[in-house]
Amino acid sequence: MEQNLNQIIDQVVKDKGIDRSVLVEALEAAILSAANKKYRNTRDLEAQFNDEVGEVELFEFVTVVDEVEDSYREIDIEEAREIDPEVEIGDSLGMKMDATGFSRIAAQTAKQVIIQKVREAEREGIFNEFKDRIGELVNGIVRRYERGDLIVDLGRAEALLPHREQVPRENYRQGDRVRAYVADVRMSTKGPQIILSRTAPGLVASLFKTEVPEISEGIVEIVGVAREPGSRAKIAVVSHDSDVDPVGACVGMRGSRVQNVVSELRGEKIDIIPWTPDIARFACSALSPAEVTRVYVDNEEQALEVIVPDDQLSLAIGKKGQNVRLAARLTSWKIDIKSETRAAEAELEEEIENANFDNVAVEEEAVADVAAEDTAAEPTTVTDPAELSRDQLYELAKEHKLAGRSGMSKQELLDKLQELGVFAAAEDDDAGSGEQE
Repeated sequence: MEQNLNQIIDQVVKDKGIDRSVLVEALEAAILSAANKKYRNTRDLEAQFNDEVGEVELFEFVTVVDEVEDSYREIDIEEAREIDPEVEIGDSLGMKMDATGFSRIAAQTAKQVIIQKVREAEREGIFNEFKDRIGELVNGIVRRYERGDLIVDLGRAEALLPHREQVPRENYRQGDRVRAYVADVRMSTKGPQIILSRTAPGLVASLFKTEVPEISEGIVEIVGVAREPGSRAKIAVVSHDSDVDPVGACVGMRGSRVQNVVSELRGEKIDIIPWTPDIARFACSALSPAEVTRVYVDNEEQALEVIVPDDQLSLAIGKKGQNVRLAARLTSWKIDIKSETRAAEAELEEEIENANFDNVAVEEEAVADVAAEDTAAEPTTVTDPAELSRDQLYELAKEHKLAGRSGMSKQELLDKLQELGVFAAAEDDDAGSGEQE
């Protein structure tokens, strides 16, 4: 077909970045599709690319038979032996066809198949390239706005920077350069969709990784990032080398490294916190620049009660609660901040409640003792206590101020009244009358 088909394939592979085998398969499929369309699928055809001559060869396969019933798929044994003397009945004989005689429509079909295969290969290549780059930084140029979303040209592909992933204070115009974080890559019906973000906490971590060699080398590790995009961020860092200060490494000489990150984030403030496994110390550092007096830790609830000086309360909480909110996200613990005055008042109230509870308990005990003395001093005379109903026993218990009488059963009331000696007089009378008889 084409004398320079190899050269054309190599050029397309170079320009489009497509695998050579994919393009060869597309050519073979295109020629086969055009041939089947020309011969109306009546023949058994096969297309193969000959790398030596640089063309796609078309073969027709027929079955060798004694008597031909389908002239498109079968061949007489005698005619077959003129082509291949060693052929036998039942063999499949392949004959090369002239692939240059396709009509204009067939050629157009071949072109469409090739274009479609090339597009599919490009999409697959872009998806495979960017699916492994999730969590990395990419640079692009703003092409256009679509319903608030930014379309960013990354060179080989276009990416989407959704409105929800944009920082409110940042504005872009067509042609502006943008640096963003690859948040997600997914394949859709229209091809690979690359989602960028300027609000993800990973953007801050990735920027520090590019600015701080100790992080990229693994000497310093970013343990956590908490961020409110466009306003403030906190990052926790730890060093795996005792000779390297993690905070100093991130700040850089005269703050050069952190300033580069701040500039890229358009002035967003960044607090660099040294990480420690001691949650109390870590929380104190996370609440900086506020000073902390003491911390109470509740491991079961994963909650912290932080006490700060009165003049540090507003600083610890931050504007609209931002400082404590970021600290809570960074530590993954609940944080309750109180001033020293408020904490002292709470402790005093608790002491008063405990004292009142003790006084009430003492008073109830004294009342019970007095009631017991009264009932013992004034025994009640009855003939047979067991014959009394519960209501009658309850009235006697009420009369003698027996504590807890409401929840007692009849037998319990009877036992308690007997312990207090309420029925002692009746028993004495009964005993005396027996002696007289």
